[in-house]
Amino acid sequence: MKYLIIGLGNPGDKYENTRHNIGFKVLDKLAMLSNTSFSVDRYAEICECTFKGRKLILVKPNTFMNLSGKAFKYWLQKTKLSRENILVVTDDISLPFGVLRLRKKGSDGGHNGLYDIQEVLGTNIYARLRFGVGNNYPKGHQAAYVLSSFSDEECKSLDARIDMSIKMIYGFSTVGIERTMSDFNGK
Repeated sequence: MKYLIIGLGNPGDKYENTRHNIGFKVLDKLAMLSNTSFSVDRYAEICECTFKGRKLILVKPNTFMNLSGKAFKYWLQKTKLSRENILVVTDDISLPFGVLRLRKKGSDGGHNGLYDIQEVLGTNIYARLRFGVGNNYPKGHQAAYVLSSFSDEECKSLDARIDMSIKMIYGFSTVGIERTMSDFNGK
């Protein structure tokens, strides 16, 4: 069984530790735990790892957040996987910091990366793991907020929340989305 796990973010050192790049951070930790590393390929950095006999193809698009659909479409076609075997890991300002929510489908919620993926796919039916980054910003400053770094207080629990995200990815690939949602959503 193969799974395509796509972490959303922006390429480059400038964005590395921003809230918008939490999808990249989760995949970086997953690759590290698997003793593998990313290499540059078409529209993305990719690596492969295994968990309990499942092959996880980790993809970090280098197309920038607003054009995530281009990399998504390419890797979906290249791997020939069905949507049921695809998971997108993304930040979400509508969730408090550290809250994790796995969903089978849903709106883009104003997230430009998800919007672009849905435009390319023509549907909102694909799994996504939403990582809450909070919404502590003044009205009209959403972009500056998601492109800023986590606070010192948030950094204290960031690793634990990333580890929980990885457990959810493992669950998605082994026991399925329904059971993983039941076991982890809201925790």
